[in-house]
Amino acid sequence: MRAENSGFSQKSVRFWTPLESVQPRTACSFSLCLLWKVCLLSCGVLRTHLRTRSASSSRVGGAFQTFPTNRPCVFSKKMASALRRITARAASPAFPFTSLQSSTFARALSTKSACVRPQLLSSALCNTVSSTSSSASSGLAVSPVQKSGNPDASSRFFASAASVATGGAFNLEGKIHVANPVVEMDGDEMTRILWAWIKEKLLFPYVEIPLEYYDLSVTNRDQTEDKVTLEAAEAIKKCHVGIKCATITPDEGRVKEFNLKKMWKSPNGTIRNILDGTVFRAPILISNVPRLVPGWKKPIVIGRHAYGDQYKAESLVCDGPGDFTISFTPAGGSRVEKKVFSFSGPGVMLGMYNTEDSIRGFALSSFKFALQQNMPLYLSTKNTILKQYDGMFKDIFQSYYDEQFKPLFEKQGIWYEHRLIDDMVAQALKSEGGFVWACKNYDGDVQSDIVAQGYGSLGLMTSILVCPDGKTVVSEAAHGTVTRHYRQHQKGQKTSTNPIASIFAWTRGLAHRAKLDGNDRLGQFCLALEHACIQTVENGAMPKDLALCVKGADKVTASDYLTTEEFMDAISDTLKMNLITRQAPHADQGVGGKLSNSNWEHYAASEHNSSVDDHDDNQRR
Repeated sequence: MRAENSGFSQKSVRFWTPLESVQPRTACSFSLCLLWKVCLLSCGVLRTHLRTRSASSSRVGGAFQTFPTNRPCVFSKKMASALRRITARAASPAFPFTSLQSSTFARALSTKSACVRPQLLSSALCNTVSSTSSSASSGLAVSPVQKSGNPDASSRFFASAASVATGGAFNLEGKIHVANPVVEMDGDEMTRILWAWIKEKLLFPYVEIPLEYYDLSVTNRDQTEDKVTLEAAEAIKKCHVGIKCATITPDEGRVKEFNLKKMWKSPNGTIRNILDGTVFRAPILISNVPRLVPGWKKPIVIGRHAYGDQYKAESLVCDGPGDFTISFTPAGGSRVEKKVFSFSGPGVMLGMYNTEDSIRGFALSSFKFALQQNMPLYLSTKNTILKQYDGMFKDIFQSYYDEQFKPLFEKQGIWYEHRLIDDMVAQALKSEGGFVWACKNYDGDVQSDIVAQGYGSLGLMTSILVCPDGKTVVSEAAHGTVTRHYRQHQKGQKTSTNPIASIFAWTRGLAHRAKLDGNDRLGQFCLALEHACIQTVENGAMPKDLALCVKGADKVTASDYLTTEEFMDAISDTLKMNLITRQAPHADQGVGGKLSNSNWEHYAASEHNSSVDDHDDNQRR
């Protein structure tokens, strides 16, 4: 597609469509309504006082939109011509609903502003309509709500499962209100920049969120003696939902860089030790992002025991010879002491722990999660070396399986096995995926990054901490603070940083808030935003890390990827389009018409399942 042919002509005509000419009669009329809304949005004059009425004789059932008569709007000749051609076909009952998704009509509606890069004019990204307004306070850039005689006008919502039968539509008139608070934990470096842009571009235009804000940047943790981390964890206990940005865990170099008082411990470790629970990390599956491990056809979900071990350890450095001992003094008993090592010179020593209650909670969460996902479960330890320490993990898992879960697993045709960690790593690389891998704290930290890279990128991995009470959840991105990109940002250079995992941190946390509150609109918005991220990449617009996966490091040029802000804007444009054009399907269409994607299945045991990948066009047909 040539750039000069991709947009509207400069010469415009005034165009009216009387109500009678678009009155719904068949399935094509529903398509016309959607197209009409898209046209109005692209002109920036969408009227949101649309009345919903049902028509039982229609093939699509659901909510038809009627429009005010004699409302003028300025269109290009190309758009007017396209709409007239479709209107002329409206009398034919054979006009397919899916025709609106064809490239012909999409190109007729494409605008120059929809393409953030001239090099991408030929991509599917340019076959969408972009809103002319990106104001964070204007929602979908729609006109103020006008009074309507429809008593149900205030109850419209977007494509929820409960609304499929009645045909709801996303409420364009106002933002989604979240009743109960969410704990927001800000972070460091480039992810802190992304965090602010996500809120500005993708969340605040649509959702009113009562946030309890805690700044967990390394400098603020240093200023507060890390009390801010403890306060955030206590707030999560009360609110039950925490959403965390990536943070710095300082080493010696970072202590010098930020002139810190001490080498503060990992805030993730501190929060997890206070909350307990299990971290489930799963890849975000995108069809056009190749896997570095080609044999991985199914997701590998890492269940990380997020308590104790190295993340709550104490260490000492000795300057000379001496004995290293460990001791335990039971309540009301005598002290037990054991010699570990005799130093003949300088050295370092470590003491760590775990609790039986926490390991039992880890085991229960893992078994329940595997059953829900219908995936086999593996536990990996090094019990041949750490006979008592890792042996407790092995024994507790085996006892639960034998006493409670074995019949349930066998009924579903899945299984549980314990494997040594080195054997498990080798087995995972040779497998096709499709299992839950329960890991100790440190092992889970390492393996989740390896698995994320194997599926394409560290920017495509979700992380959810599920606490034992089943209500408290903390979501975050699984990657770090992207220091190298932050250095470029500090110099005023453009970066191409992948924000998808950080976006999913928000959607997963808000989706859990929606579940606790019964807020159906919020839950569907989260799903729509996740879908927009995946759809944008599958349409060919992506950050550099994904472009490297797709084309290879030696073949990628600057025209193959977007900058950070461009990619965020592309997701925003896709989201706006989806919220306008994606309507609740009729029950006859089945679940394939609902906004969903395969990634919805692989997050936490408390989430629901979906058997349909909505970004797979073959399944929808």
